[in-house]
Amino acid sequence: MAVSNQRVVILGGGFGGLYTALALSKLPWDKAIKPEITLVDQRDRFLFAPLLYELVTDELQTWEIAPPYAELLAGTGIKFHQSGVSGIDAVANSVCLQDDAVLPYDYLVLALGGETPMDMAPGVKEYAIAFRTLSDAYALKERLRELEASDADQIRVAVVGGGYSGVELVCKLAERLGERGRLRIVERGTAILQNSPEFNQKAAQDALTDKGIWIDYETTVTEIGVDTISLKYKDQVDVLPVDLVLWTVGNQVNPLIASLPFDKNEHQQLKIQPTLQLLNQGHIFALGDLADGQDADGNKVPTTAQAALQQADYTAWNIWAALTGRPPLPFRYQHLGEMMTLGSDTATLTGLGLKLDGTAAHIVRRLTYLYRMPTFEHQLRVGLNWISQPLRELLSAS
Repeated sequence: MAVSNQRVVILGGGFGGLYTALALSKLPWDKAIKPEITLVDQRDRFLFAPLLYELVTDELQTWEIAPPYAELLAGTGIKFHQSGVSGIDAVANSVCLQDDAVLPYDYLVLALGGETPMDMAPGVKEYAIAFRTLSDAYALKERLRELEASDADQIRVAVVGGGYSGVELVCKLAERLGERGRLRIVERGTAILQNSPEFNQKAAQDALTDKGIWIDYETTVTEIGVDTISLKYKDQVDVLPVDLVLWTVGNQVNPLIASLPFDKNEHQQLKIQPTLQLLNQGHIFALGDLADGQDADGNKVPTTAQAALQQADYTAWNIWAALTGRPPLPFRYQHLGEMMTLGSDTATLTGLGLKLDGTAAHIVRRLTYLYRMPTFEHQLRVGLNWISQPLRELLSAS
């Protein structure tokens, strides 16, 4: 039986939240039962995080990778409320926001994402820069401008973490800093990209070697100072001079989640059913970094952007199903491969039977991300800008 006058509140405007809202607005609603959809985020812009690296090297502009929600949601009927979340009243079915607004809901979607923990060693919070948000990228660019304007012959950079984020970031920094750059990756494991395909690992290792980037394996950070980093290898601690430390390791769910009276795992992630609903809470959905569950085939769902994108479609469908008297669909995760940038015109990717690196992978990566951008209008604007860029560069050089 169809239900009318329902309110859907979606907390978090990242891949999980924004794409759920957009998908929900496009489903075949009868006008009498289409719900009121409200998207809440503390920032005014969506961030297409996989392209954040290109902002550091000025390959892309802010409007391309971080369009305003007002622009993306125009004409969709989705309401946007810019505010942080201060609490959730699971009894009264309402959300309390930091601007003192209270949003009642009939269906709630939790997609608040994760955060980079900056308390893993003394001095991290004070002297290191994370790389997760638009503000992080701006802080990094400002620090780079200061260092580049200095008289120093060398600019010493340590990137903590040898996962995708650390490897992609250090490659971009190596290109930007050129001969002045002295870069190192600090990795506590025995290899970079430890859970990635061997093809990607080798391509990344070759790129790091070509760019002269040092890797400290089996090494942990014990402390960060104003201009030093203390590294522990086996039982020895070395204090090295450093101009910039980037922190790309660790992930923790939004602190608000810990206060909720729902089943959670040891990492404070919410336990969910294959339908993406919380256990014993059929009107609340969770996806992305803060959710812990298996899909319909019993596979653990990774906390990645591509998983959140897929979960968004199922979340939207299952809310639509609940409001139109249909059964929910269990989520089935499809691993579509892994991509990473290794410089301004080179990348690597594996998936769906493909293994590419170099310029070909760079082009496929860009086209794939263009396709995944949230609205057709934004895809069109960005695509036209990318196509016309070589012509503009040619004209400016002549």
